Amino acid sequence: MGAPDFSADLYREITEFAQGTPSWVHEVADVGTDAGLLLFAVLFVAGWWRARGLDARAMGLALAAPFAVVSAYLVSEVSKSFIEEERPCRAVAGAVHIAACPAPGDWSFPSNHATIAAASAAAIVVAWRAMAPLVLPLAALMAFSRVFVGVHYPHDVAAGFLVGVVVAPLVALVLVRALRPLVDGLRGVPVGAVLLGARPVGAGAADPPGPGGPGWPEPQAGRGAVAGAASVDEASVTMPDVMGGVTRRGPLG
Repeated sequence: MGAPDFSADLYREITEFAQGTPSWVHEVADVGTDAGLLLFAVLFVAGWWRARGLDARAMGLALAAPFAVVSAYLVSEVSKSFIEEERPCRAVAGAVHIAACPAPGDWSFPSNHATIAAASAAAIVVAWRAMAPLVLPLAALMAFSRVFVGVHYPHDVAAGFLVGVVVAPLVALVLVRALRPLVDGLRGVPVGAVLLGARPVGAGAADPPGPGGPGWPEPQAGRGAVAGAASVDEASVTMPDVMGGVTRRGPLG
């Protein structure tokens, strides 16, 4: 598969600009992608630790995140083997690149690095929404860096990013359906409670049936309470009178 002309032209512009930047920028860009993936791994661990104090669904999403990323990577890798787009550092005439050009047969479309970065960010956001302002820009920067160092076309990283943000959340939301009851069950075992955290207080506890339970009206402090007291007093007063009346009328009957 050949790259679109607009993407090849944009690739030349970005890589030529990259060549004019200081050497320390080259080093940061070259190492930054892998360093970013390590940061995502740390965030997965942090998300698991945070979920130990939350409900079973939150822990299920934290556990599903790595599997969701692997699923997105597999979609990207299989796509590469069918599409077989040559790397721009070999296909573009006069291409300049900061990073070493991958070996022949290591296809370009879509970008695995962009897929993994986007999938990691998306899976973290599904499990831990407050991290979105950090992880989504980081994933976008990591994806762009693959063009900056000259090993991918812009359309490669755009496609990889799209695969990551679509596949990872879908897989995480499917997996959590199976992981949620499993987490809840394992939390009842000592070893599971250590790894997954104890069940939150009150989790899964049903309200008692009958008055005070779900579906029953709240007691009223006004007229209802007075009426209830009046009915009790009335019963206590009238029952002896009735029984007495029956006793007195007995001999006449």
